[in-house]
Amino acid sequence: FGRNSFPSRRPQSPLGSLGGMASQSQELIQQLLVAEKDAESTIMNAKKARLAKLKQAKDKAEEDLKAFREEQERKFQAEMGGKAAADPSAELMGATAKEAEMVEKDYQTNKERTIAYVISKVLDVPTQLSTTQTQALMMGVA
Repeated sequence: FGRNSFPSRRPQSPLGSLGGMASQSQELIQQLLVAEKDAESTIMNAKKARLAKLKQAKDKAEEDLKAFREEQERKFQAEMGGKAAADPSAELMGATAKEAEMVEKDYQTNKERTIAYVISKVLDVPTQLSTTQTQALMMGVA
């Protein structure tokens, strides 16, 4: 057999395999960079969505608060409108008349008993002088 009859295998140099590994490392680095950019984009989109939801929630809360305030203001105006239309002096006059009527009723109810009580006390006064009063008169103090 001759030298050329068998295909010759040349041993690969260690530098040749390093070149393949370097290109593979570059591809992996590129994949990582792409993945980082995708992650940043996803995070940015999530932040934007979160801010949009917060703004939407704030707007909804403000809208609900506005409706609540309007309803409370309407109730307040209805209540105060009725009180403002009422005449406070007429209410006071009515209360005063009612109080005067109660005083008159109490007077009529207690008049007879009061007169009887005063008369009984006037008639209950002793007509004789006590010994102390008599001694004072004799000494000339009184």
